[in-house]
Amino acid sequence: MNAEPSTSSGTAERSTELRKTPLNAMHRRVGARMVNFGGWEMPVEYPANGGLIAEHKAVRNGVGVFDVSHMGDIRIRTRKTPGGALAAVQHLSMNDAAKLALGQAQYSALLYPQGTFVDDVIVHRMGEDDFLFVINAGTREKDISWVRDNTKEMDCVVEDYSDAYTQLAIQGPRAIDVMKKLTDANVDGIKNYWFTHGTVCGLPCRLIARTGYTGEDGFEIYVPGDVATSEMVWNAVLEAGKEFGILPCGLGARNTLRLEAKMALYGHEISETINVWEAGLDRYCKMEKRDFIGRAALAKASAAPLKRELVGLQMMERGIARDEYKVFDAAGEEVGVVTSGSPSPTLRVNIALAYVPPALAALGTQLFVEVRTQRVKALVVPTPFYKRVRKSAPQATAGSN
Repeated sequence: MNAEPSTSSGTAERSTELRKTPLNAMHRRVGARMVNFGGWEMPVEYPANGGLIAEHKAVRNGVGVFDVSHMGDIRIRTRKTPGGALAAVQHLSMNDAAKLALGQAQYSALLYPQGTFVDDVIVHRMGEDDFLFVINAGTREKDISWVRDNTKEMDCVVEDYSDAYTQLAIQGPRAIDVMKKLTDANVDGIKNYWFTHGTVCGLPCRLIARTGYTGEDGFEIYVPGDVATSEMVWNAVLEAGKEFGILPCGLGARNTLRLEAKMALYGHEISETINVWEAGLDRYCKMEKRDFIGRAALAKASAAPLKRELVGLQMMERGIARDEYKVFDAAGEEVGVVTSGSPSPTLRVNIALAYVPPALAALGTQLFVEVRTQRVKALVVPTPFYKRVRKSAPQATAGSN
């Protein structure tokens, strides 16, 4: 999803210029630490509740709630002829929206003609010829312009609903228990990457999606974007989750959670310079469907050997691999770059994602990450680093598949 929070010294001076979600005042009242996140003033953590580590663990073991209202929403519906919106979505996105049933969602991406990323998106099929794209905050204006520019000759209507909704992500193994206290919808009947509509906190016909960006089970709810309604729902979620140990969670925990689950972050694992094959997202790219933007370049690229590959690293010595740190091989040659890195609160080791040549991507390969002035040993390990426990599956470890 979006680029990570900026904590530069200029953030405070620019804070009046940053965009704010309807819950901004609420976050400030409870002492959230606020940062610049893609042009938005957002909570990175809530120190009064234990901060990032406590928030991360709440989501892994119980439940947490995130304000993700900074994300954008683009609706594409037919103008006159049935099939107009579907044709537009198929042209814009790399996944196959024709396979979506009503009430189903899919991970996809908008691509440039060269097969690199405009943005990653979640596509929801709201009706037979009615789709909703959920897009990233830092790329909102770019995405909306891209969609409009590339569908202006097509039989569809493009609408920007980004400021109409407050979006909350309720994530963790107890998220479903919280949802049952908030809605009359049959949340047990919503499968992963499906959605429904129901009354939420007394508000009728609200969108309830079983999606997320944490590697856990979870739901995202969309409610009217005025301050009073947004605060009412936020407080109701916290009250409903109190018995399950719910915590409000900031974007710091959101980042460590998604990194453990190897979920791509725009501007890091994916960008306008990285193509689909390099990012390892080919399972979401349906080359067999009719032409879509970027397909020709991807077909050409698929015939040539990859020059770089995204791998997981576990640091084997003291040191944290941070974004943009250089990666070296055993001979001391610079061979790649870290895209995301952090301590893993779940696994209690330091982990990272990095682009390296395919010849160095095999599991167990020893590499070195330059941390300040020291080159720290790292091993290529399986990803995702963490998979949530299902039924009687064993607990994840740093080397699990």
